Amino acid sequence: MTRYLPARHYRWFGISAVVLTGLSGWLGTELHAAYIPAGLFLVTAGLLFFLAFRPAIEIHEGYVSVGTRIIPWMDIRRLDRTGWVSPLIIRVTLYDDSRLLLVYPGDLDSCNSLLRHLRRLSRDALIDGIPYRQYWGEVLAPANERKEAPLPRYRILRPEDEAEVERLYQRLKAVGNLDQKNSTDEK
Repeated sequence: MTRYLPARHYRWFGISAVVLTGLSGWLGTELHAAYIPAGLFLVTAGLLFFLAFRPAIEIHEGYVSVGTRIIPWMDIRRLDRTGWVSPLIIRVTLYDDSRLLLVYPGDLDSCNSLLRHLRRLSRDALIDGIPYRQYWGEVLAPANERKEAPLPRYRILRPEDEAEVERLYQRLKAVGNLDQKNSTDEK
């Protein structure tokens, strides 16, 4: 399991934006034009706190969890990346055509790592409109040149029975045949 938490610098930037909001608001009592930057700092602080308190994203073998929501890998039909890299914003389309906007506010390395995990484990998905196998460079052989996968070997006998069959085979090999007939009788 890999866990991706939001980067801590979003909290500090949010706190700084709140402090600048207070400072601009205080200056706005003397100079009314200072209320404009105060409002902009307030909106920025809200956006930064929204990013700072996003739920953790956990990558498991069978599913991805975003907060309390669990999405099995086989349910993901499409991963489309937006232009945003940090914070990472991805549009995820699920099997029932519902859409999810995945927002991960991490540092650049974490965003790239999460994106790679999502792309690697979503085996049934189109990645930016390209099928999974083609995206990762797995070239499919033409239909007439495809080799069939070898059939799996199933155990039919217990180990004791296999030992008995092997003993009989060695006896047959040593004797040459198990029939009591003479080779002259066959003519």
